[in-house]
Amino acid sequence: MNAAAPRRIRVLIADDQRVVREGLGMLVSLIDEVEVVASASDGAEAVRLAEAHNPDVILMDLRMPGVDGVAATADLRQLLPAARVLVLTTYADDAAILSALRAGAVGYLTKDASAEQIETAIRAVHAGQTHLDPAVQARLVAAVTGTGPGPGAGADSGAGPGAGPGAGPGAGPGAGPAPDQAGRAGPPPDGLTSREAEVLTLLASGLSNTEIAQRLFLSNATVKTHINRIFAKTGARDRAQAVRYAYQHGMATPAE
Repeated sequence: MNAAAPRRIRVLIADDQRVVREGLGMLVSLIDEVEVVASASDGAEAVRLAEAHNPDVILMDLRMPGVDGVAATADLRQLLPAARVLVLTTYADDAAILSALRAGAVGYLTKDASAEQIETAIRAVHAGQTHLDPAVQARLVAAVTGTGPGPGAGADSGAGPGAGPGAGPGAGPGAGPAPDQAGRAGPPPDGLTSREAEVLTLLASGLSNTEIAQRLFLSNATVKTHINRIFAKTGARDRAQAVRYAYQHGMATPAE
């Protein structure tokens, strides 16, 4: 008896520009073991089609008429929590990035991404990983650590050089030791063990569970246990929120 063929990754494309939808549809349909199940011209249609077709991954534009990509992402998170939203947009400003991640997106690419980068991102988010374009990751770090302009910057604009990432919500009472160059100050926050902090740092750098296990000489099951404990202690609901937590607390820094 022949082994069953691997299940194809089902992708829905949402973009208000027809030429973009059709171009992405052609590009994605050429990826092995991936199929485009539907295309939507706005966020409302994306939600309707996602409920009808139950895609694994949704390539989501942000700026669309009517219901935009952020609102659609938030709706999909409630209606189809297993679906993975991968933002693919022209915009990489701080407000757009943070809004999309807060809504539930687990990946973020700009439209200058190559076909290879899009394929990598689709496979990564489908496998349960977070995938951020390096430039997007750098802007996210700058926004949440106060090292550059970003949403909420007004509240932090008066902070001096000593106000590190731990100064935001979640920082323990009292002023701890000054952060080092990596932004780390004292023991890990929120009761994280040193090993959990190490796993979180690797997770935030984009490594999969298997890669983390290989790096730390642990089993995949042990890594999964550490990640579940990290989620519980930090209040993160998914890997994207854990990544954001790591940036906010100086446990991850952008690649040079």
